[in-house]
Parts: sequence; C-alpha cells; structure tokens
Amino acid sequence: MRPASAWRALCVGTGITAAVGLLTAGFAAPASASADEPQSDQLWLNVPYEQAMPLGTAGGQPESRSLDIGLYHDNNNFTVTEGEVTVDISGLAGVAEVTWPANCAPAGTTAVCDVPEVPVLGPEYRSQIRLTVRAADGAAAGASGRITYEASATGGPEGTLTAPHESFDTTLTVTSGPDLAIGDIPPVGNAGPGTALTVPFRVTNKGNESASGFTVRLMASYGLKELTEYDACTYTRSSDGEHVPMTYATCSFDQALAPGHSFELPAPLKVRLAAHALNERLDISVEPGGGVEDIDSVDNYAIQEIQAANTADFSVTGDTVSGAQGETVTARLAFKNNGPAWFGNLGSGDPAAKVRLIVPAGTTVTGVPSGCTPHTLSGGYYPQRTGAPRYDCALPYWVLEDMERSYDFSLRVDTVVPGSTGAVSIHPEFGEFAFDPDSTNNTAVLNVN
Repeated sequence: MRPASAWRALCVGTGITAAVGLLTAGFAAPASASADEPQSDQLWLNVPYEQAMPLGTAGGQPESRSLDIGLYHDNNNFTVTEGEVTVDISGLAGVAEVTWPANCAPAGTTAVCDVPEVPVLGPEYRSQIRLTVRAADGAAAGASGRITYEASATGGPEGTLTAPHESFDTTLTVTSGPDLAIGDIPPVGNAGPGTALTVPFRVTNKGNESASGFTVRLMASYGLKELTEYDACTYTRSSDGEHVPMTYATCSFDQALAPGHSFELPAPLKVRLAAHALNERLDISVEPGGGVEDIDSVDNYAIQEIQAANTADFSVTGDTVSGAQGETVTARLAFKNNGPAWFGNLGSGDPAAKVRLIVPAGTTVTGVPSGCTPHTLSGGYYPQRTGAPRYDCALPYWVLEDMERSYDFSLRVDTVVPGSTGAVSIHPEFGEFAFDPDSTNNTAVLNVN
C-alpha cells in the first residue's frame, strides 16, 4: 500500500513534520456520472481546524491572523450558485475579535457570507472567504474559543444543497511564544538543465517572544545539485534504494530572533538543475531551538517547485514465445526510461507509471511477477491472482533517468493459436505523460506461437 504522501513520509523521516502533502498531493477528481446513472451532489466547507493567536509584544496590540474559508461541491455535472456560509462567532467572547470581509454581512455574533459561484475541487480551487482574527484585549494565554459554520446553496439534483449540519468549526487559542515563519518562495518554470537558481529565503518571528536559536532544514530533490553549503549545516544524501536519492541539510543557528525581526542565511541560497532534472522541489522548514514549541507551525514550511525544460522518454518492450498445447512458457516484459530526465510523483506517492499486459488468446497466466495486480479486461476487480485477462504492474513512485525493470510472466498454452498476440503498454496513474516526447514506444506486443 502506498503512503498518502511519499514525500511527507520522507520528510517525517528527516525531522520535517509539516503537512507536506497539502501543497502537492493535488485534489481528487470531482465526481461525474453519465446520464443513465443516478446522480447525487453534496455541499462541503473547507475550514481551518485550529488557529493560534499570539498576544501582543510588550503590551502592544496582538498581531492579526487570517482564516480562509472555502465552499465547494462534489459533482461537476451540476452548476451550484448562491452559496451562503453562516459564520457563528458567539463562542469567541473574551477570546478573539473578528474583522469581516466585504462579502460577509454581520448581525451580532453571526454573519452570512456570500459565495455567488460554488466550484468543485480542482487545481484552480481557491477559498472564497477570508476572516481576520486577533486575540481580544485582556485575553490571557491559553484562552480558547470556537467558530462554527453552516452552509447552503442553490443547485444539485434537488435544487438545493446543504452542508452537513454541525460538522465544521475552527478552534482559536490565545498563545504566547515565538512564531517563526518562512516568507513566500515563488515557483520556477521552464528552467533549462544546468541553470543556477537563487532561492529567496527569509525567516521572520511573527510571535510575541524571542526565539533563542533555531534550526533550518533543507531537502533538495534528485534533480537539484550544488546546494549552497554553510558552516552551520551538516549534509547527507539518501541512497538506500527504497527512496529516491536526494540531499538533506540540517542547519543550527544559535542567535536570538526577537519578535518582528528577520533572518537571512549568511550567503544566498543557490542550487543548480542537473542534466536529469524535470519536476523538482526544494523543501525548507524552520523550528525554534531549545525544545520550544512554535505557536503556529503552519508557516514553518515552504516548498519551491521547479519545472525544468526537459523530457523523459518512457518505453516498453514485449516478447516472442512459443510452446505446445499444455506447455508453460516465460514471457518477459520490460520498461525503460530512456531519459534524459528522471521522473517522480513526490507529492502523491502514486506509481510513476504502470506496465499493462492484455493476456494473449489461448493462454492462461499461471505465474505473476511481484507488484503486478490482476484485473478484468476493463480494469475491474479480479478475485484470483492467476488466470486474469489483464495485469497492471506498478513502478515505484519514481524512476531514475536510466532505470530499467522487467516482469516475467508464466503463460500456459491452453490452445495453440498461431499468431496470437497480447498488448503491452505503459500508462500514468492519472492524466498523461506530458514529459514524454515519443509515445510510439509506449506500446509493444507479446507474440505467442
């Protein structure tokens, strides 16, 4: 079973515990149904589970924080409009103060916020409501309160949709301590292999207490090289065969970082794209030193996504075998990445590709390679491991620029069918291989007799 986020698993293994999968895991495809199928839809809210609010520094006014609230529905066969989100802040008395955005109409301790067009989840999805919150005057550290939400909209199979009742809330807690935050790091697109990049990096203490030292961790994906080295850092490189090779750095700084102050590395942070670079990322995290807990870890983590102008040519090969009736033969299928780039699904952990065999007529599969799953011809569930008409063989979540992998199937010849063939092909988990410049070698044939 693959992890929900392979990259998150790697980060946790190196001490980075932020929610890595949030940025790159991607959204699930929205529901879709044909005209002949029963159709349903559901309205949902996307709200923060919790939010820390620091007290002011030296008696000053507390810093404000943002809460992004989103409304969405499941089924893209329906148009959903006139969304209304009811926000109830009665549970924040004495704990927090709220500033409402223009699309919210407050009345006492509640407000109704308008969302004219309600989308489905997808890569372009954005939250529609932004609340501004801060600790209330006189609130003490540890005080907490709760915001609750309800929502409705026009659309769906019955004309109206309602989000599940009493299912969405955000807990706000007044806190005191350092709050280290990494500034925005914009993505880089269409950079050629060999390009040297300078990564903008700054840490700011947004809390109300100083950080007595802090640790910065860097993790550079396989296609990034020549990561800047600093005296305060130790560097390692993974090469255990179970995870994609990458570079790690752990940097300890003992200087204090006062509230409102920022830190930059002693020299600009630079990295170079290797000849095999494709979809790269540089992960950066920061945490206070001395075992002190950061009061809001959401902004302790940043990712720079780097898209290299490169290609990876995936290919498959079949085999030619022969045997008499009742004889069992071995057919070897093979996958190869002809490069020049590698490829990895670092956010989702999905297989980089799947090699598919449609079993030739007149034969039965009696031996299945490891990592290959039996299916019906259309891709459905097949109850036995052997004897299926189709097999999908999952590659790891990454393939290096010269990776080769073979799959040996045992085939029993039940009936000699001269010229019998099976289809061999390679497929992505979702979408298509946008980076593959030659699709003609993505298919091959298994010949029997």
